Amino acid sequence: MQPVFLVAGIVILVLVVVDLLWTTLWVDGGSGPISGRLTTGIWRGLRRIRKNRSRALSLAGPLILAATLATWIGLLWVGWTLLFAGGSTALVSAHTGQPADWTGRFYYVAYTMFTNGNGDYTPTTGTWEIASAFTTATGMAFVTLAVSYLLSVLGAVSQKRSFASDVTGLGERPEAFVATSWSDEEFRGLELPLESMADDLSVLADQHKSYPILHYYHSEGSDRASAVAVPILDEALTCYRHGIPDDAAPNTTLVADARSSVDSYLETLDTAFIEPAEDVPPEPDLEQLRERGVPTVEDEAFADATDDLDDRRRKLLGIVQADGWQWPRINRAE
Repeated sequence: MQPVFLVAGIVILVLVVVDLLWTTLWVDGGSGPISGRLTTGIWRGLRRIRKNRSRALSLAGPLILAATLATWIGLLWVGWTLLFAGGSTALVSAHTGQPADWTGRFYYVAYTMFTNGNGDYTPTTGTWEIASAFTTATGMAFVTLAVSYLLSVLGAVSQKRSFASDVTGLGERPEAFVATSWSDEEFRGLELPLESMADDLSVLADQHKSYPILHYYHSEGSDRASAVAVPILDEALTCYRHGIPDDAAPNTTLVADARSSVDSYLETLDTAFIEPAEDVPPEPDLEQLRERGVPTVEDEAFADATDDLDDRRRKLLGIVQADGWQWPRINRAE
């Protein structure tokens, strides 16, 4: 018996099972200890190598997902191989009767994990027959679970980009977003899209809690990047809440509900190791709204009302920077 191999195999199997179940089944748990570090390491490596090139960063999500699945399968494979190596003679060749070497163990575990075996090697005792049954069970169950996880993530990515398109379609800056909804001395037609965005963002926040890898799916265009869309929406809500006089402001309940959805999204940042930015981003430019005929409060009153939002806005800037984008620009040309 080789106790070192036996213990190493058990430890690896426990770690990969915990990580896989943690990541795929624990809704509020974020990524497991292995996949979480793998995800962060790959993303930071791509950022360091390719800087903020959108096309290169757009590969991060698929690369991280593929690497995570490969890591789970590879560790299961290695763990079971080491476990079978821990027995004095766990497997023998069905043709020669000789004990299996390392190649034979890897071969046996691969066939046992993904099929029912091919008969080239056989377990020597009942204990190893039971171990073989568990090998098949973990292979079938966890590979299926991993594929289901992959499909769920890809569906959430589509919803994430759809939400971003809805927001940026109304304006690629918060000032443009607010001005677009102003018509004939009132905010008209705002209720339905804002309510829809709030609902979509709430779902998106839950998906980010379940699948932190979503934070690393980078879009080539900022108009489909939720990391840009969420700050645009929240800054627009700040304008509605603090920058517009009460007699012209939109429904406060609707604004509060949308703000709550952003709060839920911000709570997901810890699971993706996204830190607040060091600096506070520039405030929305109320002068742009005045130029579009939107009534606003005085700049001083707006600044005073938003003083307590600095921490929130640093989190929003952290999202933008972590995804390789810049804070929505101020452009007076429009």
